[in-house]
Amino acid sequence: MDEIDVSLLELLQMNGRMTISELSKKLTLSRPSISERMYRLQEKGIIEGFSARVSPTAIGRAVLVFIQVSELKVSVSDFEQLVINDLDIIECHRVTGTVGYFLKAALADMDSMRLLIDRLIPYGHLNTSIVLTSPVPSRSILPKVSE
Repeated sequence: MDEIDVSLLELLQMNGRMTISELSKKLTLSRPSISERMYRLQEKGIIEGFSARVSPTAIGRAVLVFIQVSELKVSVSDFEQLVINDLDIIECHRVTGTVGYFLKAALADMDSMRLLIDRLIPYGHLNTSIVLTSPVPSRSILPKVSE
């Protein structure tokens, strides 16, 4: 990857709907060159896909919660199948250390949070944190370019 690829990744992460023409103008490259670079980045698995960022609050899921799960009482595969099928859980990360999983859930209200916790309690020890604010809700991720 060169600096142009890095700039292309940055622009696409800021606005995934940016057209080839717009990218071409911003990077001062031909449209075929931009298309080829995007194709190559997708083929290498660097660009995994394109999606929309949705505001949880705007769709009635204003309560964001992080749940740490430790001391699993079931197999890893059983627990992971549970969280895969629970649509309130929007992220799940298996981690090292004393905590086994970090879950992120987007919920409508405190009653929805209680119901989610009730569903999870049989599977392990839970530590729940409600998000108050998100100073960095998401950030572009770019490779380090050697100088």
